[in-house]
Amino acid sequence: MTIAKGKQWGEPGPLPDDGVIVRSDAEARRIVEQARRAGEPIPPLGLLGGDLCRTVGGPGDEARLRSADAVRLPCDVGAVLIDGRLHWFVAHLIARKSWWRGRVYAAMNAEYLGRWDAAPRSHPGDGLLDTFEVTMPFGERLKARSRLATGSHVPHSGIVQRRVSAVQVDVDGLDVWLDGERIGPARSLSIRVEPDALVCVV
Repeated sequence: MTIAKGKQWGEPGPLPDDGVIVRSDAEARRIVEQARRAGEPIPPLGLLGGDLCRTVGGPGDEARLRSADAVRLPCDVGAVLIDGRLHWFVAHLIARKSWWRGRVYAAMNAEYLGRWDAAPRSHPGDGLLDTFEVTMPFGERLKARSRLATGSHVPHSGIVQRRVSAVQVDVDGLDVWLDGERIGPARSLSIRVEPDALVCVV
């Protein structure tokens, strides 16, 4: 169930026998895409690493996943139509040529992007994606980068933030990255969230 203020999120429970252990966001995305393309349910995922794992407080302890200490969390999944082909992501979508110049567009389901606290308000169980569009000049990017580790780079006049359940955006040939893997250049993106599509165990 999508998280609500004052309500507990998730429930105690180990990774079931049909669950799959993943060590990165890219591994998790591949499992999600495989299930979606086959028209099958997404198996529960035991998270041992990646930005989604860090966002939900996963300790990266494989033994814990099968123990009474494990917690099952209903998580959203992002879906994106990239120039007519459907893909999925668990942590983030990034469209860019460079971090240092030109436009950068991000749709975040997780709070973290590597070492960066890129989306401090993002929650993978709220039924929304946090989007960011960066158009600031190089000097301002350097200043913002120094604040990314703590999430204090926002608000900023050069970063447009939105919280959306669905959005369409033209990216004019920017390279698209899903969960850290490059998909390739794209002209348009149609992005939406699939609430509670995935059970994650930590």
